[in-house]
Amino acid sequence: MKLNEIRAGTLGGSLCSIWASITLGDLLQTVVLAVVGTLVSYIMSRILQRSKGR
Repeated sequence: MKLNEIRAGTLGGSLCSIWASITLGDLLQTVVLAVVGTLVSYIMSRILQRSKGR
């Protein structure tokens, strides 16, 4: 076996085991937290820009 085949097999096996343990609720929670984090980051950067401009 070539090294690339071993890496591909290891990666594929890891992804399959992770995929089996992820639920729809976990996925939705991750999406919601990512959106909230993005919004907070954007709002804070706007606030900091305005306070720096004064």
